[in-house]
Amino acid sequence: MKAIVVRQFGGPEVMTLEDAPVPSPGPGQVAIRVGAVGVNPVDSYIRSGTYARKPNLPYTPGTDVGGTVEAVGAGVVRVKPGDRVYAHAAVGGYAEVAVCEDWQAHSLPARISFAQGAAMGVPYATAWRALFIRGRAHAGDVVLVHGGSGGVGTAAVQIARAQGMQVIATAGTAQGIALVQAQGAHHVLNHREADYLLQIPALTGGRGVDVVLEMLANVNLDRDLDVLAPGGRVVVIGNRGRVEIDPRKAMGKDAAILGMTLFNATRAEFHEIHAGLTAGLEAGTLTPVVAREMPLADAVKSHIAVMEPGALGKIVLVP
Repeated sequence: MKAIVVRQFGGPEVMTLEDAPVPSPGPGQVAIRVGAVGVNPVDSYIRSGTYARKPNLPYTPGTDVGGTVEAVGAGVVRVKPGDRVYAHAAVGGYAEVAVCEDWQAHSLPARISFAQGAAMGVPYATAWRALFIRGRAHAGDVVLVHGGSGGVGTAAVQIARAQGMQVIATAGTAQGIALVQAQGAHHVLNHREADYLLQIPALTGGRGVDVVLEMLANVNLDRDLDVLAPGGRVVVIGNRGRVEIDPRKAMGKDAAILGMTLFNATRAEFHEIHAGLTAGLEAGTLTPVVAREMPLADAVKSHIAVMEPGALGKIVLVP
């Protein structure tokens, strides 16, 4: 089969398309014929060698796949060959066949394409964990989603709206603003305007927001504290540098700043997360937004594209 292989850490060019053996599922595992695989910013961090977690070399990137079950290992009863599934935390997703554990594969409704299924793993699970497990959001809360037009952002907007929250989101282009509005945000602010956060008091009756999902903490974190409601929470999902904040802003509101990474999720949390996500897919309240489908051979280009500003939905690779 064809697969992207990384033999040394470095820039996008270290990824090469090679012939590789087809993996076989072991006990409790599932082999998936990959219809599409998601490209996540964390893939590029890992490939560069700068991320806290480094795989053994050589390795094939990719954890989020949508496809068809090719084969199952001993003891697998949840899925069978031929089933349409999406998988999170798969091994070797940038390939024609990937392997995951039985509990990491989930039913993919017929209305959802393989490309959309490949957008589920990291983005939607991150949004769910940030909202509910770290941010303790619930129906009736006001939620601010920074970067609402990206993969995690569109997921968060859809999830929050479906769960009865008032959603304020941001984007930086007319196209991005239109996309976020289409996902159900009640209000969309242009984060390229210097005073965009000053609009939030008027939108919340002067109270502020209960939960902020922060994709670029080094730019926004101190200002996030200004718009929080009493007892509000900022969940830091993304950051690209150091930041200085005034802790008094958090003290006066009993506010909390919470870090979040999907790597810390427990198996029990993943069970909760994907039970909610699959229900949303089946009910039609969640529909992943795929911005670009690129051939597997363009993995290098995809890693450049995923780090560019102004993301609109998800980038996927198609074997």
